[in-house]
Amino acid sequence: MTDATLLTRHKEALGLFTERVHAIRPGQWDEPTPCTEWSVRDLVNHLAVEQLWVPPLLDGSSIDDVGDSFDGDRLGDDPVAVWDAAEAAAREAFAAPGALDRTVELSSGPSDARGYCSQMVADAVVHAWDLARAIGADEHLPKPLVELVRREVEPYADSLAGTGLFAEAVDPPAGADAQTRLLAQLGRKV
Repeated sequence: MTDATLLTRHKEALGLFTERVHAIRPGQWDEPTPCTEWSVRDLVNHLAVEQLWVPPLLDGSSIDDVGDSFDGDRLGDDPVAVWDAAEAAAREAFAAPGALDRTVELSSGPSDARGYCSQMVADAVVHAWDLARAIGADEHLPKPLVELVRREVEPYADSLAGTGLFAEAVDPPAGADAQTRLLAQLGRKV
């Protein structure tokens, strides 16, 4: 995949999640999500915090350098504005000249920035579905994003449930489309 395509998919994935964030009605922030431990607010906070990590990591900061700066609820009184700012900063950081050629320190160890960007796309896409399910929004995921996420998670899909971050894979219904098969692989019951 070319860098331009990866950056396009990254922008699309963040845009998809942003659409869902902007669709949250005031009474929905405490609603449950398919991520059994998270409310809508928890899910949006998780994604916002992930975006907040992008600029310092791409700038060469280590996890120790950042420390606990992004721990806890970062959404404050205006969760949508916090999401919008975090998303814009992450998008800008990945699009900076040479950013995808860098190495970043992740909790799993050093990673190339392209791989990191692909992981961020995957997380945004899957959680866009989670958020859509939680708030009753459109659950459709664009085919190019589903294909990128499938390629990203396929090498380690069998170990995801063991991380504690994903539920066990479920069997998709017979004849399931690519989106349904991907979500089932990631423990989502569609």
